Amino acid sequence: MYKAPVEEIAFTLKHVAGMAEALDAGTFGELGEDLVDAILGEAGRFASEEVAPLGDAGDRQGSRLVDGAVKTPEGWRELYRNWIAGGWNGLTAPEAFGGQNLPHMLHVAAMEMWNSGSMAFALAPTLTMGAIEALEKHGTDALKATFLPKMVSGEWMGTMNLTEPACGSDLGVLKTRAE
Repeated sequence: MYKAPVEEIAFTLKHVAGMAEALDAGTFGELGEDLVDAILGEAGRFASEEVAPLGDAGDRQGSRLVDGAVKTPEGWRELYRNWIAGGWNGLTAPEAFGGQNLPHMLHVAAMEMWNSGSMAFALAPTLTMGAIEALEKHGTDALKATFLPKMVSGEWMGTMNLTEPACGSDLGVLKTRAE
């Protein structure tokens, strides 16, 4: 069973990636080491106790289309509800749209644990967080007002659409050979 290496990730984040210096310098406002530790601890608990136990079901069952509706693997609906309740979608999102406006380096550390627990589950929230960031940086005010509150809250999700023919990502047309 997966157990998130919270202490190692926290050490690396603070002392290798430079978060401790940034916290001391006030780079992240009032964010302190105690809150960073609490967030990492809860992200690790969530990854170890809630995400990882459902990873196998996700890999074996997969999502499927049944009578025109997408059915997720057993337990994933509740897992996603817990994800939303934990506010994980909004770690780095702007406060104006319901986010926590935390540093990206903290988000990357948490995502490492969730992806290790179950990449199949973590993929969808990762896409949503990327869409939130893209809209926040490049969207019009109208787009932001329409989409960001619902995406940050987890009510709506982002997707990835990269398999249009001839756009360079259609893997079905690639041919390889070993030499």
